[in-house]
Parts: sequence; C-alpha cells; structure tokens
Amino acid sequence: MKKIFIFITILLISFFTAFSARYVGSKKCKMCHNSAKHGKAYDILYKTKHSNAFKGLVEDGKETDPVCVECHSTGFNEGGYKIGAPETYKFEGVQCEECHGPGSKYTKISIMKNKKLAIKNGLRIPDKKRCLKCHDREKYPWAKEFIYKDRLKKIDHTY
Repeated sequence: MKKIFIFITILLISFFTAFSARYVGSKKCKMCHNSAKHGKAYDILYKTKHSNAFKGLVEDGKETDPVCVECHSTGFNEGGYKIGAPETYKFEGVQCEECHGPGSKYTKISIMKNKKLAIKNGLRIPDKKRCLKCHDREKYPWAKEFIYKDRLKKIDHTY
C-alpha cells in the first residue's frame, strides 16, 4: 500500500510539474518588447531600480537572506531564483516575470498577440496588490513609503 501511495504521489507531482508554467527569463521577453513598436519596454524597465535590486543585496551581504531575496529576485523558490543555485543567476533582480508571471505558456507570439489568450495562459496584469507583495511597510517596516500611482509612473513601460 505504501509503494502505491508513493507511486501516485510521484505521478501527481510529475503531472503538475509538466503542466505548470515555468520561468523563462527576461531575455525571452526582450525579443519582442524591445522594439520601437513595443515602446522599448524592456529597456525602459531595465533602467529602473527593480532590475538592479539584487545588486543591492550583494553590496549589503544579504544575498543569502531569504527574507531579502524574496523581493529582490524573480520567482524566488518558485522555479525562478534559488539561493545557491548558480544556474538561476538570470533571475536576479525584479524582472518581467515577477510581475507578469512565469512565461513558458504565454510567450509564444501566437498567444501574445491575443491578450485574452495570453492571460488565459498565465500572463498577469500587475496591480497594486501584486506590488504590495514586497512594498508593504507592515510586513517590511524598512520599506520606503509606497504610493501606488506615484510609483507606477517610475516603472511605466506601457506602449
């Protein structure tokens, strides 16, 4: 009975892993979202403090502190950045997928051309609630004051 339970558990984990969205990295987004047609959204976002958030942790010696890494990386322990895993360096900093969700299921051009289909396939449209995951002074008293509409202007990369 125990072997059957273990087998079913492994099967279920494999099933959900195979069908769940994965983080692909911002270079995949850059292919389209850095064109003039798309307002150079990638370049605009990568000039913000978000993209360099991890560098600040390194400077402060906190790059292994999970409380800090959670907000200064992309997809922390969700298939994106993982402390001590060198292959996840591409998820250092707050990148596209931290706000828009893991991209493996929506980054195909045929899906991205249809916003409803992209959303159906995991594209998140960020909102204040998403921002407050990290910009929450009650949870993180050291966080700077967060006024959503003012901060949104600093990261605006709409086109």
